[in-house]
Amino acid sequence: MLPNFLQLFTGKPAAHYEASFVQDVQVTRKRTRNRGLERLLWWGWALIVIKSLLVWWACAHYPVPFHPLWIVLPTVAFATLCTALYVWRR
Repeated sequence: MLPNFLQLFTGKPAAHYEASFVQDVQVTRKRTRNRGLERLLWWGWALIVIKSLLVWWACAHYPVPFHPLWIVLPTVAFATLCTALYVWRR
């Protein structure tokens, strides 16, 4: 607003006046959701929950030399990565 007010007194337009207008606008639309893939992700997460519960039960029931999180955590981490890649895709 101040440059326009000063232009009123000087009488000449600012040198950058034309450069201040928008030259180009690009609109990108988000991809539509793939319902089949989302259904596959839900089934995958359901299977991961079942697998995790089964592994936890088996490790508590049978004498194994490792903690069940050694199996559950990598599974959940990679499933989270796959889900995040789908949700935040371009």
